[in-house]
Amino acid sequence: PLTPFGISPESALSREGRGKRARGAGVPETRPLPRDIARNPPYLCGQGTHPPTEGPMPKKFPADWMLSEAVDALSRAERMHRQFFQLTSARGAPAWEPPIDMLETERELLILVALPGVDPDAVEAVIEDGVLVVVGRRTLPPELRNAVIHRLELPQGRFERKIPLPAGRYTVRRFATHGCVGFSLAKAGRDTP
Repeated sequence: PLTPFGISPESALSREGRGKRARGAGVPETRPLPRDIARNPPYLCGQGTHPPTEGPMPKKFPADWMLSEAVDALSRAERMHRQFFQLTSARGAPAWEPPIDMLETERELLILVALPGVDPDAVEAVIEDGVLVVVGRRTLPPELRNAVIHRLELPQGRFERKIPLPAGRYTVRRFATHGCVGFSLAKAGRDTP
């Protein structure tokens, strides 16, 4: 059997005899770590990638390591949240981009923009230089403005999505379905069913 760091009990040897098992009740002899390493292990300070293979682990290592990992993960998540869902600036820049699905058949190009909670009639769409630009805003309903928010994962504020289209001429039909605003772009010169 291996220890958590991949060391077999047979490989832990005493100082005196290389190749012999340590004396005692079947427990290998260990050396204490120097005080500065025990307090600040080099693998936690960027000086190495693996924990030491000799000597006892610091008593609080697992708890300190888990806490450090949790704090790092929370910091990364907070940075990403700020980066992707920033509050809109005074000039009205979009705060977020809605996800899309874009499918093409021989007759049409179908684009679904995921906008749950957004009134489809309040979404503006225009084709500019071969790019479909979808613009709108998601806001909390007035009756929920004073509610206690336990979780708010759907982004709020102004959104904009620019979708490059394949070259061609299209006849555009707009529709709403299951929390999505859809655009059916029939290819010009083709019969539509």
